[in-house]
Amino acid sequence: MLMDSVPKKSLGQHWLHDEATLDSIVDCADIQAGDAVLEVGPGLGTLTRRLLARGAHVTAVEFDKPLAEALREDCPSASDLTVVNEDILRFDLTQLSSGYKVVANIPYYLTSNLIRVLTESVHPFSQAALLVQKEVAVRAAAGPGQMSLLSVSAQFYCEVSLGPVVKAELFTPPPKVDSQVLVLKYRPEPLFGDGLDTKPFFRLVHAGFSQKRKTLENALSGGLHISKSEARQLCESADIAPNQRAQALSLENWHALYRKSEV
Repeated sequence: MLMDSVPKKSLGQHWLHDEATLDSIVDCADIQAGDAVLEVGPGLGTLTRRLLARGAHVTAVEFDKPLAEALREDCPSASDLTVVNEDILRFDLTQLSSGYKVVANIPYYLTSNLIRVLTESVHPFSQAALLVQKEVAVRAAAGPGQMSLLSVSAQFYCEVSLGPVVKAELFTPPPKVDSQVLVLKYRPEPLFGDGLDTKPFFRLVHAGFSQKRKTLENALSGGLHISKSEARQLCESADIAPNQRAQALSLENWHALYRKSEV
């Protein structure tokens, strides 16, 4: 039975049973009857059952084979539930209906990779509610001054906001830190128009964050393999002080740098 399953530390499993929190996660994803929903890591199915109760068509992707099999056995009559035993990072998102939504309670080690896979997919979601480590959620939603590669990537593709904080003691076993719901609404139109080539744009961003303690001038020089004078000229041409650090830049600043680097 699912409820007898012991959380596996190696997979970062922490069971959440708090009803108010489970309901708030579903609310943050704006789940409506008829929605196609991708649930990542259903675990014991506590969230799965709430999604089904809302009338959603749920595809639950569970890496843990015994849990996936137990979820199928526990919900044999749920015609709106498809359980897939697979690594979510290898799952073919194009199988899902257009405009699908994502709900997940995921371990820390998976967060950044999952956000990257979901946002960069050729078949993107419309809205997502991800229960992640609080520090990661705050980092993804951060503004200029505290930006990171994660926040630039997430906010490039999505409108990012924060849902409720979930205290560690609400999980079994309790993790070492609190969690928070990260809400992502996929942008219906590209942030800077269709003309932006994401490959060189993110190459530039990666270079800027490659040496976080160094100034933008030095980081771009090392990351792009150009001289410091070239990096300085690039910053100045985009009206950005070269002695700033990458975390100080806004998305608009990165776009300005991209435009000048393409000249």
